[in-house]
Amino acid sequence: MVQAATAEMVPVALTTGEGTWLNVLGDLYRLLATGRDTNGAYAVLENKSFPQNGPPPHIHQSESESFYVMDGEFSFLCGDRSIRAMAGAFVHVPPGTLHTYKNVGNTPGRLLVVISPAGFERLFEEIGHPANDLSSAPAVDPAAIQKLFALAPQYGLEIRM
Repeated sequence: MVQAATAEMVPVALTTGEGTWLNVLGDLYRLLATGRDTNGAYAVLENKSFPQNGPPPHIHQSESESFYVMDGEFSFLCGDRSIRAMAGAFVHVPPGTLHTYKNVGNTPGRLLVVISPAGFERLFEEIGHPANDLSSAPAVDPAAIQKLFALAPQYGLEIRM
């Protein structure tokens, strides 16, 4: 059964390149659909990850996170499983599972990221800042790292170093 759109859900239609791009810890994220669009059901982001970059190992207490590799070569840790992922690969991470990824290629890679339920994308909005240059790796802002650690408990995020 298809659920009809409600007043809390809005249609989203973005053309190539449209949407808000954020610099988040050296990667670029384009917000495609946020919890504000989906009444909190899920968020969809495009990630442009630069060579040798990726988040520290971490656990989401409440959200599942799914990754579809659109371009590039990544390594993923998902629980106790490590995989090498090229374009077309898919990784789903249930809540409570230790995970991370890293762009292990020599060129930028792209991931489609789905977070369910929505809400975690707000952390990216809080620690990131608007990205204007989409062609080169953005600098990692030390203040954003400090802010990430300060806000992590509020978002049910456990960071493992």
